Amino acid sequence: MKPLLYIAYDGMLEPLGQSQVLAYLEKLAGERDIHLLSFEKAEDWQDATLRESTASRIRAAGIRWHPRRYHKRPSAVATAWDIGAGTFSGLGLVRRHGIGIVHARSYVPAVMALALKRLSGTRFVFDMRGFWADERVDGGLWPRDGAMYRVAKAFERRFLLGADHVVSLTRAAVDEMAGFDYLRGRMPPVTVIPTCADLDRFVPGDTPRPGFVLGYVGSAGTWYLFDAVVESFRLLRERVGDARLLVINRNEHDYIRERLQQGGVSLADVELRSASHAEVPAQMARMHAGVFFIKPVFSKQASAPTKLGEFLGCGIPCLANRGVGDMAAILEDAGVGVAIDITDDAALAKGVRDLLALASDPHIHERCRDAAHRHFSLGEGVARYAEVYRQLDEAR
Repeated sequence: MKPLLYIAYDGMLEPLGQSQVLAYLEKLAGERDIHLLSFEKAEDWQDATLRESTASRIRAAGIRWHPRRYHKRPSAVATAWDIGAGTFSGLGLVRRHGIGIVHARSYVPAVMALALKRLSGTRFVFDMRGFWADERVDGGLWPRDGAMYRVAKAFERRFLLGADHVVSLTRAAVDEMAGFDYLRGRMPPVTVIPTCADLDRFVPGDTPRPGFVLGYVGSAGTWYLFDAVVESFRLLRERVGDARLLVINRNEHDYIRERLQQGGVSLADVELRSASHAEVPAQMARMHAGVFFIKPVFSKQASAPTKLGEFLGCGIPCLANRGVGDMAAILEDAGVGVAIDITDDAALAKGVRDLLALASDPHIHERCRDAAHRHFSLGEGVARYAEVYRQLDEAR
């Protein structure tokens, strides 16, 4: 069993790196030697306490960490520099340690991993995390007819054709890829592994929750349709006069207050607060139901919102929208939430009524937990990654 090189363009000093990279690698490190190449932001690296605690966590897991500096500006030049530096570092690691598999988390690391495959013959896992180029277009960052989009899609084609195994967050994305002309008859092996949650931390509260609290967690801008959340709460208040909205958000409080007031919601009925990732489970445990809506654009077919697994792990049914990955199928098939067509005004009112009915079901907490374990368990995600690596070992 040859060692593994995992390349992440996200930093391990960031919450995402700790929850969505380290949480997996710590459990996988017991089976094989793992080298981790990450790109750390300067402001995070300057935090000596955070840096040392993260390094200690990585060492305790038996992982060998090779952090490099992340460069931001000018964007294209900085990214090209990081790709070159990462490829050079990775090639040295492959040669020194006999690495057999390179796991690339998203597109920028995939450029490095594909180069390493061409240069040294390593196996290449493309953990795509979504249709990144299309996200840039759908988010208004690139024009669809622009050069950057064309180049990124050309690289995506190379990654999918060159990968020894592809990991997708959703089944919906796999179905989309199966229709790509260049993959007909050439589809690589694909495993679906959604964004998982630590279900030892995200658990139902152990004390009764008075009243009715509708919960919202995370960002409110860019991909999220927060005005629809505001309208959902307004409709909820028409049915439950003392209902409250609990919003957990780190840095968009002014925007959130503005949208609440614009939507006719009194700030006296809303609790808006920040919380660290470690504090989020306790805040979720105060909620009776969750709500969030994501723009149903093409790129979101490949998205698996982390918060869905966390809500369900806490036993909380959700109101969300169709057109985003596998979300609607999970909510409806398991009877743990309501998925609506966000463009239908009448559907929102019905969705609120149906959510209230679900929240009053005495068995809803158990159903939510069962669905969370079935779809979003960190242990299941780790097992699927281990199986991908095993298949690549055996294919040699």
